[in-house]
Amino acid sequence: MTALPPLPPLPPPGPHGGDAAAVAAHLGVDPQDMLDLSQSLNPVAPDPVPVLRRHLGSLRRYPDPARATAALAGAMGVDSGRLLLTNGGSEAIRLVAEVVGGRVLEPEFSLHPRGGGPLWRSNPHNPGGLLAGDDEHAGVWDEAFYALAAGGWTRGDPGAVVVGSLTKLLACPGLRVGYVLVPGGGALTIESLRRLQPMWSVNGLVASALPDLLARVDLPAWSARVGELRHRLVAVLRGHGLEPRPSDANWVLVQAPGLRARLAPHGIMVRDCTSFGMPEMVRIAVPAPPGLERLEEALSSIEGSGNRDTVPVGPPNGHGPTRIVPAEKKGAS
Repeated sequence: MTALPPLPPLPPPGPHGGDAAAVAAHLGVDPQDMLDLSQSLNPVAPDPVPVLRRHLGSLRRYPDPARATAALAGAMGVDSGRLLLTNGGSEAIRLVAEVVGGRVLEPEFSLHPRGGGPLWRSNPHNPGGLLAGDDEHAGVWDEAFYALAAGGWTRGDPGAVVVGSLTKLLACPGLRVGYVLVPGGGALTIESLRRLQPMWSVNGLVASALPDLLARVDLPAWSARVGELRHRLVAVLRGHGLEPRPSDANWVLVQAPGLRARLAPHGIMVRDCTSFGMPEMVRIAVPAPPGLERLEEALSSIEGSGNRDTVPVGPPNGHGPTRIVPAEKKGAS
């Protein structure tokens, strides 16, 4: 039996994870069959598609985010006049950075400004995963993952600006919805940010569906469940000789050079941390229970076979473990 030549190197990792589609195209498999642990989403969020389907009629109207803004303000327990919805957390970061500038302590999320101005910090720290202590402060907090780590909407640091990303919490990054929360009575106002925001930046589907999506949110229960799944993920990794760093977040950080390339042929993506200046590290999102089983199976297969001459055969609808078959059988029934 003649072995096929090895596949060419994987596409390089993107700066923010979410590489499953590019790697799936490289491997010749359906992207739906990939388990993408390079994007750290809420593994226990309800499926947003049924809710969004009920709001497709909004696509025929220009969006008005007023009702969605009020719904988020109510959920967070803040004055809606302090809150601005944005086109994802990335726009929230850009708007605030354009007005106040900022600096960071490395390593830190790559979209944060790196110049003069107030200190920006992600909370929990990205990529480290730990929540900030009560004695730690910043001018701008990036709380994209705070709710899943702490079970509450915001740290509530007086005088600090907050940027956030609801699409992490709701597990729908394609929807693009983030926010800025400014301190009451501060120099930075929502109007100053809104003037920099393009017209209709928040799309109609968000404007219509967000109140219904927020009605299903249970932060304490979700945070507790994510914590349980993170403990299970740590146990799986330790069972295969990997030692994750302590984390409060919906991911763990592991020193495991080459793990991205070894897991990819099994249909699993993890986040290469080179963009954080940490090329020896990978960030692994906490998966739902079927994903944990699939990851454990892949790690066992790597240990048993060296991950040579194999290709993934994805499970139906992307659920359950991926079967690994010899490369020469790819495409066989």
